[in-house]
This record gives sequence, C-alpha cells and structure tokens, in this order.
Amino acid sequence: MMNWDAGILIPLGSFLMVVIIVATISFRKMRERELQAHQDLRIREMEHERRLKELEIERLKLEVEKSRSARAS
Repeated sequence: MMNWDAGILIPLGSFLMVVIIVATISFRKMRERELQAHQDLRIREMEHERRLKELEIERLKLEVEKSRSARAS
C-alpha cells in the first residue's frame, strides 16, 4: 500500500483545491453567460411579438381605410 505522508499529501491537496476553485469559477461564468443568452433571446422574442402586433394593427387600419373608400365610391 502507498505511504501517504505530508510530503505528498499537502502539495496534492493544494493542487486539488486550486483545481476545484478554478472549476467552480468556470462553471459559474458559464452559467452566467447561459442565463444572459436566454435573457437576450427572451428580449428579442418580446420585441418580435411587439413588432408583429404593430404590423397587424397597421394591416387592420389599411383594411378599414380600403373599406371606407370602397363604400364612399
């Protein structure tokens, strides 16, 4: 069996601690970027829906104008 003395255990533990800290920070940054991407996508979807509603209103206004002009003729 391997002898786990302080000469090996302390550097190994320090190395593992650094790896865990770096991995935690990397995962946190990755999650923040993912959440930001979802938020940006949702904002674009809402803007698209708003624009579609505006176009629908404009289309209905044109139809009303056409029907008025057809009745006036």
